[in-house]
Amino acid sequence: MSGAIGNAPTRVDGRAKVTGEARYAGDFRRPRQVHAVVVGATVGRGRIAGIDAAAVQRLPGVIAVVTHLNAPKLAYRTHKGAIDPAFGERLHVLQDDQVRFFGEPVAIVVADTLDQAEHAALALSVRYQASPPRLSMSGAASVVPEAGKRPGRSQADRSRGDAGKALGNSDVQVDETYEIARENHTPIELHATLAEWNGDRLTLWSKSQFVVNEQAELAAVFGIPPENVEVVCPFIGGAFGTSLRTWPHVTLAAIAARHVQRPVMLALSRRQSFFTTGHRPRTIQRVALGASRAGKLTSLVHEGTGETSRYEQFVEALTANSSFMYACPNVATRYRLAELDISTPTYMRGPGEASGVFALECAMDELAHALQLDPVELRRRNEPEHDESENRPFSSRSLLQCYDVGAERFGWSRRNRIPRSMRDGRLLIGWGMATSTYPVLFNQANARVRMQVDGTVDVEAAASDMGPGTYTSMTQVAADALGLPMDRIRFRLGRSDFPATPPHGGSQTMASVGSAVRAACLALKTQLLQQAVAASRGPFAGVDPITLAWKDARLVRTDKDVSQGYADIVMGAGGKPVEATGSAGRDPETANRYSMHAFGAVFAEVAIDPAVRTIRVRRLVGAYGAGRIVNPRLAQSQCTGGMVGGIGMALMEATALDTRDGRPVNAHMADYLVPVNLDIGQLEAHFVPEEDPHVNPLGVKGLGEIALVGVAPAIANAVFHATGIRVRSLPIRIDHLLDGAPS
Repeated sequence: MSGAIGNAPTRVDGRAKVTGEARYAGDFRRPRQVHAVVVGATVGRGRIAGIDAAAVQRLPGVIAVVTHLNAPKLAYRTHKGAIDPAFGERLHVLQDDQVRFFGEPVAIVVADTLDQAEHAALALSVRYQASPPRLSMSGAASVVPEAGKRPGRSQADRSRGDAGKALGNSDVQVDETYEIARENHTPIELHATLAEWNGDRLTLWSKSQFVVNEQAELAAVFGIPPENVEVVCPFIGGAFGTSLRTWPHVTLAAIAARHVQRPVMLALSRRQSFFTTGHRPRTIQRVALGASRAGKLTSLVHEGTGETSRYEQFVEALTANSSFMYACPNVATRYRLAELDISTPTYMRGPGEASGVFALECAMDELAHALQLDPVELRRRNEPEHDESENRPFSSRSLLQCYDVGAERFGWSRRNRIPRSMRDGRLLIGWGMATSTYPVLFNQANARVRMQVDGTVDVEAAASDMGPGTYTSMTQVAADALGLPMDRIRFRLGRSDFPATPPHGGSQTMASVGSAVRAACLALKTQLLQQAVAASRGPFAGVDPITLAWKDARLVRTDKDVSQGYADIVMGAGGKPVEATGSAGRDPETANRYSMHAFGAVFAEVAIDPAVRTIRVRRLVGAYGAGRIVNPRLAQSQCTGGMVGGIGMALMEATALDTRDGRPVNAHMADYLVPVNLDIGQLEAHFVPEEDPHVNPLGVKGLGEIALVGVAPAIANAVFHATGIRVRSLPIRIDHLLDGAPS
């Protein structure tokens, strides 16, 4: 082995990104390419009463205006990818006159240039018969998710013991409601798709975290074989979940390209991405905790409701973690949906877990305060020996070590437990903490490895890379498995004709695709060994394979001082590249035997100016038990990025809707606030050594989600410690601290 895993090389794609060589979806160009702009509905519900397309079609450069009146009737065959809502039906774009939410596409304008298309789109007159949209969760009926009606981890109502009775009999109780605003992903790279037809074959250069699903979706929409659709996405400029699904603009680009018989580039504006490509749903949660005076949990109730569209049911793991996070004999969880006149929400970094853990961990902090206990000590007293929700052992759980490492690095022992007791000059200082967790996902993935005649290796998989360093980490896995230097490996991704992989989300790429790359490399070595033995001549011709072994990228004979490198073996076998494929997926028996999660502890320090109530996060320290760390440099980057996202969730990010029509009123970067450099203090991420042979062949657990989960409650708990004011809604704003704030 080369020992590439565990090292921290720089990104193999770094030079391409900083020099502009890396090509994103919007960078591709085709001969005779034209531009399309989407026209969205300006009402929140109703129907289209009329469209004046004739005037717009006479504008300079305009090639076509496509609406429900002249769009083709598409097949829209059933397709439910791994990332799509299991219940409901996706939006059938330009197929009828109905308006289901503000911004729903009602037309596409195609023109020679982007400026001409944008001008024409603004000029298009659309008349509506509008109805008042339902936008408030408080006024909407809560429904049981269809997916939650079935037994299993997604079950909406789960319980053990009698949580209600135990809560009433508890010595100490906390029973509060927590709210989280709707959030949008707002990555640097906007959504873009370049569509081109060649007969009945469609090629899409498209921003996608799941190219094989985009291939299958467009094939289903247009009623053509999947092999007639090719999706290309070599680079993604940030996504955070917004590009997991195939949104309507991809179909619109393909409709436009077929209509005008030319390649069409369609890029959404920043404003359009706020209502057509998903969002983290607004949630309202109740957490009730009961405990003995010794700090042992006796009851835990977690009820949550998330918003969804009327036409699909988006579900996430809002209450799932509460059933196993802490030892408690009486637990009841309940999950509901509020169906509103909005576009369908989608997964956003730490989906479900980030929202649910906020409520649970704030409630735990409130309980610690009521018991006059240190928050870490309360959690220690309720550390479970196994997953009590599934009655299974954890494959590994290093949470106590995370508490130790995080507290020591943060200096937690110096914390004064009393709120408003710590100051730096006139500034109020608060120290808070929270537990973090995320499940270990490991799904079926495939990879292809090709040994070239010069001994270099090409590795291919239909994965994506939205920033975590997939190119680099997969190169490390292949180099490690083959015993080669990394510069001898070329990893390629982002094409639907490469071996299929799961979505690039859910912290599963390293576990799933990495394991498949490893399997393909091992298969290649087996194939090369067999070819060396089967060769007509050479040092290993006809020898017993049992006497052969791989060492430092060479095949050696254990009973003689004879060896041969990869290139020599390939040449001896005919001088043609040797190819092998590999697959990896979780063994059901192992999956049913263990509960598999990553765990972490997040510590936060905030400074609050008592004169103006501004909040600044000075420090965040995270300690994580996340299995094997493939690349510490990339892992640090993942965790600090997640922390930045958590700061945004805690203090800044909220999409505000106009209650009259559902229009996002802050759908631009001037008013939708996200953290910038001046908002970020000291960020530290530490990794607890953890070996877990059960999760996957690489022993990795993933870091993309867990790094955000737990940050918002740690900050909220720090705000309480600084001020004595408990804020139970996110984001925490200055006005939350005005009434009764100490001077």
